[in-house]
Amino acid sequence: MSATDALSRVFAALADPTRRDMVARLSEGEATVSRLAEPYRMTLQAVYKHLRVLEEAGLVSRPRGPQPRPVRLEVEALDLVDTWIERHRDRVEQGYRRLDAVLEEMESDEHEQEHADVRRGRPESAGHPDDA
Repeated sequence: MSATDALSRVFAALADPTRRDMVARLSEGEATVSRLAEPYRMTLQAVYKHLRVLEEAGLVSRPRGPQPRPVRLEVEALDLVDTWIERHRDRVEQGYRRLDAVLEEMESDEHEQEHADVRRGRPESAGHPDDA
């Protein structure tokens, strides 16, 4: 499975608020299915369906063996999302840094022009089109 497919599965699994809540709760530690089911007004079968979606996305795992089996969060799936988000965050931040540099340069040029006008004996706002 490609990283794009895995990422799509993770985002699809996290699109549901109940599953996001389960992931948040599991971030605090492992839990049994019955413990995970406690706060929800749904059948245990419905909880298992949510867990199956999370498992297929690679977000949680349940070891084989006798019941009760703990459900645990799988950090690798979260790392995949984090990497994707950070890559795009970096691109956006680079754009903002470029914009900040351009604005800083414009402010510096404007400040230099104002000082040149004062040295020539003209008031700072004289002849500026925005002051009309």
